[in-house]
Amino acid sequence: MVCRDPRLLEALRLQPLAEHLMLADTPARTSSSRSRCTIRPSGWPSGTAVRSSRFDGRSTGTRTAGAWSSLRRAIITYDRPGYGGSDRQPGRSVVDCVSDVAALADHLGIARFAVTGGSGGGPHSLAVAARLGDRVVRARCDVGVAPYGVEDLDFFAGMDPLNVTEFGWALQGEEMLAGELERELSETVERVAKDPSKVLGDDWTLDEADRAVLGRPEMAAVIRETTADLARGGVWGWVDDDLAFTRPWGFDLAEIAAQVQVRYGAKDVLVPAAHGAWLARHVPGAEVVINDGEGHLRDPDAVVSDIRWLVTGE
Repeated sequence: MVCRDPRLLEALRLQPLAEHLMLADTPARTSSSRSRCTIRPSGWPSGTAVRSSRFDGRSTGTRTAGAWSSLRRAIITYDRPGYGGSDRQPGRSVVDCVSDVAALADHLGIARFAVTGGSGGGPHSLAVAARLGDRVVRARCDVGVAPYGVEDLDFFAGMDPLNVTEFGWALQGEEMLAGELERELSETVERVAKDPSKVLGDDWTLDEADRAVLGRPEMAAVIRETTADLARGGVWGWVDDDLAFTRPWGFDLAEIAAQVQVRYGAKDVLVPAAHGAWLARHVPGAEVVINDGEGHLRDPDAVVSDIRWLVTGE
């Protein structure tokens, strides 16, 4: 897997985008084999939507209200299968997200949209760009994991040993993985109750840039809430993500014709920079952004300007 608590790290990356927005659970029927997928629309002005395929975002505050008012765009997030209010889809592959995104866009009456995905959401964003190219204005893959088992990538090089261990559980199968992640989740809940900045324990070799983001005072509430939400929903979304990343994604990156930005942090040990470099080489025409001073977590103060690219292309 990309990280021990995928929804949490994904939420931390984009949380500031929705700080001013009132979020509501809006279950929608999809055309997939599952019956329910939870979406969280944030702000609803007219214009092209920015869709995130990666996290369940909730927050309070007003710091980004002006920025999003000027962009006049809505942010729509949804829970991947098995997370939050979305039903599990056992055996899913990365490409299976495409039918969900298409169904949700249809449900909301959105013809075209931008899509962004980070960490474990990165491959899902690329899948949408590949298979819904006539509807995708722009797409970003942010610190996204690369395919497992490709010849020109040492998948584990530069990866934190604890993440390597987790991928090993996934390779041993669902039963092994689920049991270990249940234990990991329980330990995470205990750590967060004492100190939210320790959501990833001291055994992780995170760069100081990532530790600094986790230690920001405004992140404490985000970490507590997202960890509690993950604990309520259980580990199955996490399990199925891990398993999907050890299997073929179900689409070819060469299918992508939309404008795509591949961004990664040079100091990332959860998804090493080599993954971003591999994706940059294989996504057709990708614009590549390397943040030399960052790891896996984006500087929260830079998130709105990052997403502006999805709206304007600049």
